[in-house]
Amino acid sequence: MTTISHWIDGAVRASTGEATQAVYNPATGETIAQLELGSVADVDTAVASAAAAYETWSQFSLSKRTAVLFKFRELLAAGTDELAVIVSREHGKVISDAKGEIGRGLEVVEFACGLAQLLKGEYSEQAATGIDVFSVREPIGVVAGITPFNFPVMVPMWMAPVAIACGNAFILKPSERDPSASLFLADLWTKAGLPDGVFNVVQGDREVVDALLHHDDIAAISFVGSTPIAKYIHSEASAQGKRVQALGGAKNHGVVLADADLDDAVNHLTAAAFGAAGERCMALSVAVVEDSIADELVARLAQKAREVLVTAGDQPGADMGPVITPAAKERIEGLITSAVEQGADVVVDGRNFTVPGYENGFFVGPTVVDHVKAEHTVYIEEVFGPVIDVVRVSGLDEAIDVINANPYGNGTAIFTSSGEAARTFRRRVQVGMIGVNVPVPVPVAWHSFGGWRDSLFGESHIYGPEGVKFYTRGKVTTQRWPHRTEASTASFHFSGDSQK
Repeated sequence: MTTISHWIDGAVRASTGEATQAVYNPATGETIAQLELGSVADVDTAVASAAAAYETWSQFSLSKRTAVLFKFRELLAAGTDELAVIVSREHGKVISDAKGEIGRGLEVVEFACGLAQLLKGEYSEQAATGIDVFSVREPIGVVAGITPFNFPVMVPMWMAPVAIACGNAFILKPSERDPSASLFLADLWTKAGLPDGVFNVVQGDREVVDALLHHDDIAAISFVGSTPIAKYIHSEASAQGKRVQALGGAKNHGVVLADADLDDAVNHLTAAAFGAAGERCMALSVAVVEDSIADELVARLAQKAREVLVTAGDQPGADMGPVITPAAKERIEGLITSAVEQGADVVVDGRNFTVPGYENGFFVGPTVVDHVKAEHTVYIEEVFGPVIDVVRVSGLDEAIDVINANPYGNGTAIFTSSGEAARTFRRRVQVGMIGVNVPVPVPVAWHSFGGWRDSLFGESHIYGPEGVKFYTRGKVTTQRWPHRTEASTASFHFSGDSQK
């Protein structure tokens, strides 16, 4: 059986720890590999390697760094098919969706290839007589990324290319559920010419996470995952004086007004709720629907849900694969059961779903739950599965109130033909990312990704301009070159004369 371990100092390295964890193929239920879980000693080794590499990499010219980034981009693009199979086998998502997440990761790499422009400073000549002021942004050192199972390529690519382009060294702690993609990426970085130690991978569980949070030589932590863990990461790392960007969970609402194109809205709701088996922080897990069209929308949505082709991710025509683990399946089905017990109407029931030929797989079928209330557990919790709640409202004002009353503020969308309604929605809703007739409003790479409220801890969103700022720190120089024969104008106090 395959053994998966770390990548430290440019090569695969066995763990010093003794603990292991099974890696499943979620479609078959088979154990396909054993993951070596790291120890504090493994983290120490990775940090030492990264710290040494940083001293050299941070002094590389912008042109040399750019060359590495361009080469990595080409290798990642060429390896998309192979990497997508790896992702599908360990995560369960369909091949086309795996290729899609690699493509979104490539966008960030391409953004990072413009580092020469991104890292340009500012210059003020003659700010005062004979005095010039200029600013630059410099790397901060060794940084770490802790990433979730649902996007084993895209989320690491939200972090590492920007951090590395800025001159930092990066340590990745990927999810222990689908770890192989991390080693594939590490190998590509090496083939691209990145010096050994600039990109490292330490596999592991909470022991590794805590070691990263408390290591004195790590300057910043980036995290994407659930809200409880995001809170913990932010609290612990901040207490150690580290920079932290911690992106948490979500409960994303898709508002459908009576003037919307119903077919378009239903198609988008179906894809956004059930794509990747709903295991997306940007999944539209709640449809907020105007009363006058609710019955028709639910009927159409139910029909579309029944038409979703659920099977192993590598099968032709597959729309949706399994969820990640048996525990995830059990939890999702439990939340559907709670909806029934609490009075909601389960119109399409995905419990006890089986796929012929894959009877041992971790499958949950597309599920539509109508007449959901704010007090229902299926609404309160982030399901992270192929379940869409339908909440009925009187109109736009109530829809906005529903969204703003929810503790999460990651993403939302509105389906309407009214520009006025869309503008009102955009201005009043308290959510970080908004789609107008766009179901999954993930920003392009040259903007930044992040939510509000319980979906983000720390001030910084991820990738884009905010990512550059997060992985660098500003330095401002005020300089004067007086003529050697000029009398000294030194003063014991600040001058208020800007003409001095």
